[in-house]
Amino acid sequence: MWSTERLMFKKAVKQALKARIALMGPSGSGKTFTALRLAAALGQRVAVVDTENRSATKYAGQQNPDGGTLDFDVLDLSTYEMGRYVQAIRAAEQAGYDVLVIDSLSHAWMGAGGMLDAVDAAAKRASGNSFAGFKAMKPAERELWQALINCRCHLVVTLRVKSEYVLEEQERQGGRKVVVPRRVGLKPEQRDGLEYEFDVVGDLDLDHNLVVTKSRCSALADKVFPAPGRNVAEPLVAWLDDGLRPVAVGAARAREVLGAVVDYDALLAYSEAHGMPDPADMVEDRLQEAAARLRQGGAAKIAAWATARAAQSADDGEVSGE
Repeated sequence: MWSTERLMFKKAVKQALKARIALMGPSGSGKTFTALRLAAALGQRVAVVDTENRSATKYAGQQNPDGGTLDFDVLDLSTYEMGRYVQAIRAAEQAGYDVLVIDSLSHAWMGAGGMLDAVDAAAKRASGNSFAGFKAMKPAERELWQALINCRCHLVVTLRVKSEYVLEEQERQGGRKVVVPRRVGLKPEQRDGLEYEFDVVGDLDLDHNLVVTKSRCSALADKVFPAPGRNVAEPLVAWLDDGLRPVAVGAARAREVLGAVVDYDALLAYSEAHGMPDPADMVEDRLQEAAARLRQGGAAKIAAWATARAAQSADDGEVSGE
């Protein structure tokens, strides 16, 4: 059934926002180092979610070509359930980091416990029906992408690409032509259409050139940056900051809007238990989106959680009273 809420247009006003950057490339293209350089230029406090066998840590304290050294905090993941990524994003937000680097986001798709593993497990429960498996895991994937899109930090993610060798004809001295193999990057190892969720998407080649394939920032569109770092981040930050600063709605407004959909105290307890941001810190647009998600099933989920928690507390009380 369609919502009966009145739809109204309003004048578009650019707001100051956070960066959303995706770096794609084959092994050896410099994804991790480039992500760290961009992060250093985007903010002072940098958090890194490392799924690449602690590859980011190898750069800790290393000289930054843009000046200073690479300084960051790290969280190592050994399994890659989508919920773990969401928890990591929430933890970075709560700790107040300026920039969050996820190196890499590909593991949420193809790593141990990631989307494909979860789909396989769900498909087995559905008698081998892979379509049922994807359907079962869609809510978890949607939660991850909502966390990425709404992240309160600048966000830089790296993505592996499937590598393949192609044969190229090259001319040597004396005019002799030879065929030599060359490694190229192909499709990123993540779901189709991910580029729509990012402001800037770039391909890194084996010479460490960043080819910007998508940009909402016109200063970066269709550009090629050798050894990218501050030269990419600075025009992006200028573009992001050119707008109104979003203002948090506050506790009274959050209770007014969300309390009409769900028990607000239960929502606060659920948010705290799951490392989610306080609704009072949301801007108006995000508050309305949260209300819509609650209407679509989130309120029932929180009510069930609150009921189970109350029952558990009652059981614990009985046990302690024996």
